[in-house]
Amino acid sequence: MVTLKRLGLLCFLCLSLALLPLVPSAQALSAPDGLMQDFGEGVDVASKNFAGLVLQDKRFTKLDLEGANFQGSNLMGTVFNSTDLSHANFQDVNFAYGMAYRTAFNGADLTNALMVGSYLMQSTLDGATITNADFSDAVLDLAQQRKLCETADGINPITGTKTRFSLGCGPG
Repeated sequence: MVTLKRLGLLCFLCLSLALLPLVPSAQALSAPDGLMQDFGEGVDVASKNFAGLVLQDKRFTKLDLEGANFQGSNLMGTVFNSTDLSHANFQDVNFAYGMAYRTAFNGADLTNALMVGSYLMQSTLDGATITNADFSDAVLDLAQQRKLCETADGINPITGTKTRFSLGCGPG
């Protein structure tokens, strides 16, 4: 016969096993100031140099990556959550269908970036360079979209889409 105490212990064990995949690895916990996935051998997070890497579907959470270099990286489907990417180099980055929630891109260089279908909710792009970037179907806060329209210019070399058009800026 199962006692109430045994039933409670059994429920606790089942719940613990169910939640185990949600617990970050020891390597993730050792990341500076936040959490991220294991990127594999040869990726030195402390150097903030991610140039040319394939980082599809990775997660960066609560990290200080100010001034990081992501130039030419494949960040398709990647998630940045509450991460500081101020003054980061996002030139020629593919961030299509990515998500950046409460992330700072202030002063970042997004020249030629593919931001197609990305979610940039509650993120800031104040002073970001967006020449030739494609924001088609991206979701941004209206205030950020309007600020970006003030400096939007160029045509994305991959998609052939005008930056102003991709942001819905209207004629001008």
